[in-house]
Amino acid sequence: MSLVLAAFPAGAQSPDLMEQLKIMRQQLEEQRARVDALERQLRANGVAGPSQLDNMRGTGNPQQPATATVPLASPIAVPVSGQASASAPAPASGASLDLMRGLGGAPIADAGQQMNNGSAPPPSPQPINSGNTVGRPPSAESRAPQVAPIFESPGVLTPRGKLVFEPSLQYGYSSSNRVALIGYTVIPALLIGLLDVREVKRNTTTGAATFRYGFDNRLELEAKIPYVYRSDATVSRELFTGTATERAFNTSGSGVGDVELGWRYQLNDGGIDKPYYIAGLRFKSRTGRDPFQVVTDCQTRCVGENVTGTGLPLDLPTGSGFYSMQPSVTWLLPSDPAIFFGSFSYTHNFKRGNIYRTVLNGEKEYLGEVKPGDVFGFNFGMGLALNEKASFSIGYDHNSVGRTKQGGQVVPGSVRMQLGTLLLGYSYRLSDKRTLNVSVGAGLTRDTPDVTLMVRMPFSF
Repeated sequence: MSLVLAAFPAGAQSPDLMEQLKIMRQQLEEQRARVDALERQLRANGVAGPSQLDNMRGTGNPQQPATATVPLASPIAVPVSGQASASAPAPASGASLDLMRGLGGAPIADAGQQMNNGSAPPPSPQPINSGNTVGRPPSAESRAPQVAPIFESPGVLTPRGKLVFEPSLQYGYSSSNRVALIGYTVIPALLIGLLDVREVKRNTTTGAATFRYGFDNRLELEAKIPYVYRSDATVSRELFTGTATERAFNTSGSGVGDVELGWRYQLNDGGIDKPYYIAGLRFKSRTGRDPFQVVTDCQTRCVGENVTGTGLPLDLPTGSGFYSMQPSVTWLLPSDPAIFFGSFSYTHNFKRGNIYRTVLNGEKEYLGEVKPGDVFGFNFGMGLALNEKASFSIGYDHNSVGRTKQGGQVVPGSVRMQLGTLLLGYSYRLSDKRTLNVSVGAGLTRDTPDVTLMVRMPFSF
């Protein structure tokens, strides 16, 4: 007995050290009691079997109790160095560290922390190297930004309870040449009649305020209020009429456009290499000034044989003049490091009846029932994150516009149009609540605008 006591310095048997060992032993017993209570709860709920509980305790032998460990008060668990202070606890050995980590492998607080409050729950584990971010959830600053939007409808829904205000500015330019032949030919190289050549240049600028609100993580509502400014310049020359003078016809128009309302709903839970499907429905009103409200440059009638004037509107409309409904389905497929996305849509334009067109001198020309052609559209693209703040997207958008009908009959000269646009988009995250998005579109078909440029800056609240 004297040899065992001689192995420890006199300070090792001080009252402070014995009191600390007593507190640590008491805390260990409380930890064991909590583990036993958790074990009984798991067994009662049928969540884990005996073998799983044994693995949680860190032993593969069900016959060996979890309490068969080296007692913390044993002299082997707390060897004291000759240079240690008599009032400070000595560093723990490997056996005591195993006990301090917990019976089931779950880390618990160190001895110094648990001395302050013996009933405090164990804190969450901390990484060994504070400079290494492996194993930590990404912070808001290090998360990858969303893909740069290039299409009209975004793919990512607004989070629950969040409001997004998105001001945008879009500019479009288009030019077209039209050659009208009015007459008959004697031989293919000789024309008897009138040749009308027109070159039309259109500029359209649209500023819009868009509001999105997330009712939950799957449902989003949207409202868009546009303001449109348009200007057209038409240069024409009538040949074989005794003059070669070119005539320029300039007109413009501005005002509130067609207000739109929409909603989007996420149909499934996607993931890595699993697509997300989002259903959408958009309704477009006719709050803007429609083409039948503006005055057309005609003295009497704008159709028939006795046409006087250019037949062009003196004031450009800011709306389509028809209600429309557009259901759509959007898909997103994350495939590290890129995201593939696209959508299918169908726009139904509702017909209008009892329509009149206004000509010069306040006269009205009866048009009857008019039904614009429906539009089938699809698009697809790919987004790639360049770094933590910037991303890049490329895609293609296509719309097929049907023929217009008047009085149930196809309007003469109305044909199906194909609108194809190649789009490039860039996105830069200025802050956690503000992002700058820029997209550029190039028309690939004759009926598509030559170039479109859109700048958007959504704000999250």
